[in-house]
This record gives sequence, structure tokens and C-alpha cells, in this order.
Amino acid sequence: QARLAESGGGNVQPGGSLTLSCVASGRTIGVYAMGWFRQYPGKQRELVAAIAMGGDTIYADSVKGRFTISRENEKKTVTLQMNNLQPADTAVYYCTQYKGGYYIASDYAYWGQGTQVTVSA
Repeated sequence: QARLAESGGGNVQPGGSLTLSCVASGRTIGVYAMGWFRQYPGKQRELVAAIAMGGDTIYADSVKGRFTISRENEKKTVTLQMNNLQPADTAVYYCTQYKGGYYIASDYAYWGQGTQVTVSA
């Protein structure tokens, strides 16, 4: 059983940056794809970025060029660097670990509790 703990959320002005971290405990992350999702009130969670076991990445169109996902397997940590944040990025951000080494939709094994990101002037 793995547990994922997100941190790094907060309030930031438009154009600002935040770095979200997800630390896993209970099992390694090295052989699993990891991802970041976000959820707006009343909406389903949507993929923000994911990184496969081998390092391949995928991003939502809305964050391409602004967000970067990375992983440090030895530290069991996945990071989402978010730059040039906009009010539309305001959401609760969740970390997920996939069941396998690639980011297959709906193939999620574990979720964190989420961290709030608020972008406002």
C-alpha cells in the first residue's frame, strides 16, 4: 500500500510560480508512471501532466510550456513546476501513481489528498 503526500500549494499572483511535490511512502515509484491532476469545483479531475517510468511525459494543452513534471525515484518524489500561473489554474491538485510503468488513462493505483492552488491578483 502506497501513500502519496502532496505539498507546495498556496496563493500566488498571476504570472507567479509554484512548485508542487508529491512524496510516496510504502513502496517505490521507480517502476510506475506518476501524474498530476487537478479538479475544479463540481468538475471531474483532469490530467495536468504525467511521467512514465522511462521518463516520457505528457501535458494538458493548457499547461504546455508553463508546467514541467519531473521525478526523483531515489527520493520517491514527483515534482510539478508551475510557471506563469493564471487564474484558470486555480484548482485542487492531486498526485497519482499509476498501476504500471506508463500513463494509461484510468489505470490509477493511488491518489494523494490534494493541495489547493489559488491564483489571484
